[in-house]
Order: sequence, then C-alpha cells, then structure tokens
Amino acid sequence: MSSPRLRVALDATSLLGPLTGVGVFTSALLHHLPSDIDVVAYATSWRGRGRLSAQLPTHVTASTRPQAARPLREIWRRANWPPIELWTGPVDVVHGTNFVVPPTRAGSVVSVHDLTFHHHPEMCTAPTLQYPSLIRRAIARGAWVHTDSQFVADEVVEVYGAAPERVVAVPLGVHPPVHADAAEGHRIAGGDRYVVAVGTVEPRKDLPLLVEAFDELAATDPELRLVHAGPDGWGADAFTERIDRSPHRDRIVRLGWVDDATRSALLHGAAVLAYPSRYEGFGLPPLEAMSVGTPVVATAVGSLPEVLGDAAILVPPSDASALAEALALVIDDVAERARLVRLGIARATHHRWDRCAAGMVALYRRAAA
Repeated sequence: MSSPRLRVALDATSLLGPLTGVGVFTSALLHHLPSDIDVVAYATSWRGRGRLSAQLPTHVTASTRPQAARPLREIWRRANWPPIELWTGPVDVVHGTNFVVPPTRAGSVVSVHDLTFHHHPEMCTAPTLQYPSLIRRAIARGAWVHTDSQFVADEVVEVYGAAPERVVAVPLGVHPPVHADAAEGHRIAGGDRYVVAVGTVEPRKDLPLLVEAFDELAATDPELRLVHAGPDGWGADAFTERIDRSPHRDRIVRLGWVDDATRSALLHGAAVLAYPSRYEGFGLPPLEAMSVGTPVVATAVGSLPEVLGDAAILVPPSDASALAEALALVIDDVAERARLVRLGIARATHHRWDRCAAGMVALYRRAAA
C-alpha cells in the first residue's frame, strides 16, 4: 500500500545567496525528496522572493508573496501568528530548515543545526541570538526537532527540555565525488603542497588559529601553502589581521567564495584539509574532503568525533601547536596518510543525501500524524 501524498511547506531562504551548510542541506533535500511529497518553498525575504523560483528544482512550487524577515521574526518570537499558510496555502507539514519554523495549523519540523548561540553567544550576530526564543516557542507549539547529529539532539533535550522522542537526528549527506584535476587545484593554490580550509569566515571556525599553525609549519617547509575558500561572514577582520601579521603571508591564498568546480579541484589537490572549529553541529567540509580521498585534521569538538570517527586526526581546540603537529604528520607520513584516505572514503560513503531525504520524509509523516 502506497503512502499518502504529503504537501510540505519548506523554508528555502538559504538558497538566495552563496550556499553555506544550511543552503547545501536545503538544496540537496529538495532534489532528493520522493515524488509523493509535494513541496511549496517559501523565502522569508522581501527582496529575494522574486529570485526564489530560479533556485528551485522544477517540481517544487515557489511561494512568492512578500515576507519581511525582521518584522515576522519579531512577531513569531512573541505570538503564534500569522500562520505560514497565509503565504503557502494549506499544507500538511511545515519544515523550518534554518532554526525558525513559523506558526502553522499543520504539523511542524524545525532543523536545529547547532547550538553555537548557547555555548558561544560572543561569536553570534544579533539575529542569531534570537534563535533560542524562537526554538523554545516552536517546541511549546508542538514542533518536532530535526538535528544533523545525535550530539546536537542530546543538547536540544538538555538545554530546551524537549521530549527526547520528538528530537530526531537525521545525518546530512555528501554529494558523490565530482571528477576534478588535482593539477587545477595546484594551479589555483600556486603550488603543489598546500593545506586547504573550506567554509564561511566566522569566529566559530577559528581560522586565525589555522594561520598560527601554518606559520609553525611554513618556517621549516618553504614549499607549503595555505588556501582558504569561502565567503566572509561576520568577524572576518580577525582572519585578515592574522594573515597580515604572518611572516609567510605571501604563501597564504584567500579566495573568497568559489564555485563547485573550483572547490572540488582544491579538495582533490590538497595535501590535507584543516578544520579547526571551536564548536560544530555536523561538519560537511571534512566529509567532502574524505569523499575525494583527501585526509582531514579537525578539532575534537561538538559533533565532529561522532561524524568523523577514526577517519580523521582530531586535536584539542585552540591549540595551534597540536594542530601544526597533526598537519605535519599527515603531510609527511605516507603510511598515516594512506590510512586516513582509506578510512575517510569508507566513512563518507555512509553519508548519502537520499538517506537523509528518506529520514526527513519519515519525520514529516510523524509530524503530519
């Protein structure tokens, strides 16, 4: 017996700019949801609503009625009105993909990707600091909570008092490796030996620490380079200032946002991916690197031990010397490098977007019931 069709309203606001982690999740989910799920995507953005349709798969309907993000968020923090159905029409489930799920007459799911605003409020912008009150109100309305890892699921239960059976971990996926020429990565980096870091520049990623660790390595390795690919977020000045102070700044390449082809080439050509985050709710870039056979050094924080397991070298956070030592081991030790490559590829194959979509559909059906 086939499952009944569901009509889902889904927040696709994150698709309107360069894709960060939430945007990658939202895009992949929309492309992998099965045909018995009818999706109407909305964007809580006044200016961006006209661009939403172009960012969606052809089978997804766009709601283009104007939504003003700041006023609506302020109202939703204090009241269970207005319902999202005023923009989307009747639905069975509403999925807030980015910490915020609007009031609704239907079932609801809110994705909570991490709790940075709880652990490190000093690293957050004013809009991000509104998330706790929005999450609490959503839970009080009966929303189900989706997290990317069991680590964050446990945190949501502890911090917000959510019922454990209504907080569901559905891990993210990794796109199949895209063929890329490592030589193109070398050309972009300006050399054959480089450490790569991928992701938005923000305090939580602790990229100044990576520059400090790189300086330790570069002092004795004149060919080594450091490459960062990712857009500037808030707090990018600290990264800029640390690069400017580096005695090896001529070997640090800061690319900003790059397209998928460039990102893939950089990952294929890198000696190692460094991920020195201070806190993490999942960790997509390390898994992406593993999927193409690039070893990973990351910090042992948040969900990273759960997601990466023994397929990466994990070091304490905020310890530049430990980070430098681990990077040097991966770069110079052929046996250790081969071990990490083998384990990393195996680890990445377990994280598939079709599995993520299936898990989300199961959650939608529970919420609709």
